[in-house]
Amino acid sequence: MTVENPLDWVANPNPSLGESTESLDAILPVGALEAARDFHRQMPGYRYSPLKGLSGLAAMLGLGGLWVKDEAERLSLSSFKVLGGSFAIYKFLEKRLGREDQKLTFVELTSSAMRDRLGEITFATATDGNHGRGVAWAATKLGQRSVVYVHSKTSSARVKAIEGHGARVEIIDGTYDDAVRKIDRDAKRNGWQVISDTSWDGYQEIPTWIMQGYTTSFSEAQEQMAAQGLVKPSHVFIQAGVGALAASCVGFYHRLFGDDAPVCVVVEPSRAACLLESARAGDGRARHFPGDLDTIMAGLACGDPSPIAWDLLWDRADVFAAVPDYVAAKGMRVFGVPLGDDPAVISGESGAVTLGALMFIMESTEGAGLKRHLGLNRDSQVLLLNSEGNTDPDYFRRVVWEGVNPVPEEHRYRAV
Repeated sequence: MTVENPLDWVANPNPSLGESTESLDAILPVGALEAARDFHRQMPGYRYSPLKGLSGLAAMLGLGGLWVKDEAERLSLSSFKVLGGSFAIYKFLEKRLGREDQKLTFVELTSSAMRDRLGEITFATATDGNHGRGVAWAATKLGQRSVVYVHSKTSSARVKAIEGHGARVEIIDGTYDDAVRKIDRDAKRNGWQVISDTSWDGYQEIPTWIMQGYTTSFSEAQEQMAAQGLVKPSHVFIQAGVGALAASCVGFYHRLFGDDAPVCVVVEPSRAACLLESARAGDGRARHFPGDLDTIMAGLACGDPSPIAWDLLWDRADVFAAVPDYVAAKGMRVFGVPLGDDPAVISGESGAVTLGALMFIMESTEGAGLKRHLGLNRDSQVLLLNSEGNTDPDYFRRVVWEGVNPVPEEHRYRAV
């Protein structure tokens, strides 16, 4: 049986890397970062998710610092996704009410008077789990309905979590991409409003707002790093499905620091590597990744990049990498068993993949070339985002307690 290597990667071949601002301006125009932060601060229960320093692990890996923005502690939802869905719904209602030039408060939006003015709205989306949960949460807070389509491999725990926030959930045969196409058709027929984190022809505004909403996490991280005496991370590793979070991250740092932005590495599953394949093609066009997208990283199991996210990543990301499931599983276990005084991080499969990838880059023969290319060393300050907590408890226990998806013998860590 052939064992899959822990890393497959390509440096961005785009010769105009960083020169054009068109894609950046389209997603993050002036004022977008501030608008997202202003809205999120009003949400009930809002507080910064923690930035955790893993100094013991950083020293072991030969890094200057390792920082984890822990979105598992975002509200009660165990994921960053609510930042995007809630802000997109807010912007949609703002536009519907003709209030683009006047800030709506969360109190106004949730008032009975506003509910009477808006009438009944059904917000609809397709999801691998966390995005649907965030949309359902936001819709319920506004007194509105939500319908969420999930693909057939979505775990029952994730389905129940979405239903727990008031959504009607339908399970669709096929992949996440099939659910996206079906929700679009059904929404048009039923008069629902789609709140999707991926874009397609004629549907770009709401996915753009979602990406703007995600930047709140990175705005918080910047303030938290400044409190540690750091201007910015030197490197950011960010996970990707359709690419919306990755584009938000890359766009945020390029908007803030321009040519002095951190080195940005985009990481996705090797069984759903649509961004890596798009970059490897080298012509700037997004590519479909075929197959059943059978990966434990449910939140990243996407075969089609979001076109607007891809445009920005093609312009600004530095490296695209794909890793097998055992890399994410290792990341989960390492997060949960910290070194020395490092804090524990409870991370699901999609949340831990960047840590797993970083460890193989720093410690394995297969990662040596990428380590050199990225310039990772004892001066590096690396930022990761734990995008989800324990959102599928049964599978989480299988990985962390029972050792499912072990690292193959030939790729296991060996102390020097």
